[in-house]
Amino acid sequence: MQRSHHYQVTVEWTGNRGTGTSGYRDYGRGHDVSAEGKTVTIPGSADRTFRGEPERWNPEELLVSSLAQCHMLAYLHLAAVAGVVVTHYVDTPLGTMVLERDGSGQFSEVLLRPAVTVTDPAMIDKAQELHEDAHSTCFIARSVNFPVRHAPETHVTPDA
Repeated sequence: MQRSHHYQVTVEWTGNRGTGTSGYRDYGRGHDVSAEGKTVTIPGSADRTFRGEPERWNPEELLVSSLAQCHMLAYLHLAAVAGVVVTHYVDTPLGTMVLERDGSGQFSEVLLRPAVTVTDPAMIDKAQELHEDAHSTCFIARSVNFPVRHAPETHVTPDA
């Protein structure tokens, strides 16, 4: 039996400089992303390349971070179930977007690069294998139409 989950957010444009979208250079790309019950609003914008504010999060960064977060959460769950004790996890994912001459574009791939630390050298092989399972169960990776690859590294806690 399938179950459905629904996610609702509010995206509100804050970039009206007084003349709306009267010209391409006349409006800001700033916006706020919020949701009921959340304590933090995410300040968003376009990528700097598209006249965005570089100090604000852009949709491309949020997509890449969503893939990395989803993989991490699936991985940590699988590690706990498999008895692999993870003490540190950091990912520095890299998303590649290709722009067409007409201004359209799409992601061609995202490479996840998780670095995981485990407590016992005997856990390294299983820790590496779990990335495949995490990839196949990650809701976000299963929802995109481009490859999401991963190049994990596993380390052992120095005092092990």
